[in-house]
Amino acid sequence: MKPLIGMMLGDPTGIGPELCEMVAEQKFDARIVVNIPAFRMDVFANGALVKSYKVGIGYPQFPLPQGLRLAQVIIFNPTWTPPDEPWVASMRGVAVGQRVAAGSKLNPLGPIKIPIGAPSLIHGGKPLAKIGTFASHGCVGMTNSQVLDFAKVLTKASETDLSEETMAAYLSKRNRTQVVKLNKQVPVELRYETIVVEDGKVHIYRDVYDQGTNTEESLRAVLGANGASLDSLSSEERAQLLAAVDVMSRHPSKQPTPKPALAKPANSADAIAAANERRAERERQKKLRSQKEVVIEITALIGKGYPAPVNLDSGAGTQVAEVATATNKP
Repeated sequence: MKPLIGMMLGDPTGIGPELCEMVAEQKFDARIVVNIPAFRMDVFANGALVKSYKVGIGYPQFPLPQGLRLAQVIIFNPTWTPPDEPWVASMRGVAVGQRVAAGSKLNPLGPIKIPIGAPSLIHGGKPLAKIGTFASHGCVGMTNSQVLDFAKVLTKASETDLSEETMAAYLSKRNRTQVVKLNKQVPVELRYETIVVEDGKVHIYRDVYDQGTNTEESLRAVLGANGASLDSLSSEERAQLLAAVDVMSRHPSKQPTPKPALAKPANSADAIAAANERRAERERQKKLRSQKEVVIEITALIGKGYPAPVNLDSGAGTQVAEVATATNKP
């Protein structure tokens, strides 16, 4: 999967075309890739995926931007200055423009932040319940344990001389901010890809920001980029893919048709059976509406696509070397 050179939004970090070209030509040893609809962040080093994280993303009204950014520093015990935004008014104890001290309970950034171009950050401070869902005002949100682990991985990937003992010493002084400059700048790709071929499977994510990306046209483009064609697939595979694309869009055009209820049940057993069918149909549609991802295995894509998660940190305190998602039929 190539870097997102064509999706920069006005070059918000001043990266410039020269650096963009360097990223495109893979001249960086490390890079970070965030796929927003997948709630997933990956760290690459020496051309290989070394670490994956489940993360929180910006609310739809405060979306995480898309494009190419740059990580240059790690800030331990960051302060926070509330922006001039309406949502700040709902927070008790803080005021617009009034700096909140490092380590304060009112500081939402947690113990570590990594700026990636205004106004976005990668930062901690998020409860586990916010991982894998909407969690921030335009930032990548992580739990405190996740962001500490990420800082260690980023330090190693950028060849920065910063030991775990030094990190622990910084964090022990919660009211003192420490800024560590990375030895090598690390590109951060913020992507919005709702249809992804990953390790031989098609992952279709919900269109969380209502970008209209889950379409047959997009599906055909993704398959074509991976050497496959929708028309060459089996009829069952085509039907599954098209149904999944529709279901995972923000405005599905094809609603499942519930089975009609029996007008006059012949007996109480028939009435109970009809009621159970209606209940099951309601539960099925409710599950589809809340489902964040559909995964369909396609024979023609075996061995192709973006890599599966590596050492996935879900924020729950446990890590899985490789997570396999069961194939779902919409």
